[in-house]
Amino acid sequence: MRAGAADDRYRQAMSQPAAHALRAALPRIAFAVLAALLAAPAPGQGAPPAPSRPPAAVLPSTVPGASTPPTAAAPGQDAILLTIFLRHDQSRPLSELNAQLDKTGFHEHFPPAGVDVVSWYVMMGIGQVVTLRVPPGKLRELNLAIENGAWGAYRTEFYPTYDYRPLWEQQRRDKSQRR
Repeated sequence: MRAGAADDRYRQAMSQPAAHALRAALPRIAFAVLAALLAAPAPGQGAPPAPSRPPAAVLPSTVPGASTPPTAAAPGQDAILLTIFLRHDQSRPLSELNAQLDKTGFHEHFPPAGVDVVSWYVMMGIGQVVTLRVPPGKLRELNLAIENGAWGAYRTEFYPTYDYRPLWEQQRRDKSQRR
């Protein structure tokens, strides 16, 4: 079978009403698979080494009021980093969005206990970008906090994330030693 025919059949199948739910679920399925892969060490390897120091963006001195809750997973332990885009509904005024978030109890339930806020920024024109350190056992609770509290005020996107800074620093050291 030629590749074009397979593409045509895929497009036709995904345009059917029954496929809409599957198409909508694909990003969540992909996220779940990525989260599971990131949470598990590679076969034959132990847990990855903890970074020598956290990136500047997560140092408490650079984020006013930031601290690590005692129940949060420490870096390098059984947790993944997850970046969430909370894209605000620009068709509604901020006062309506905040009223909806208050009504759903978003601020009381997000993030759930045991999930560490690594950073939380406002990105003008987008909304808010939140990076969390999430123990795998808290993933469902986090998902429910978003679904029950944020939907309607925000459109959400999830991105498994990792701390590249220690690798980047090592590459720079290696290159400078070769010179």
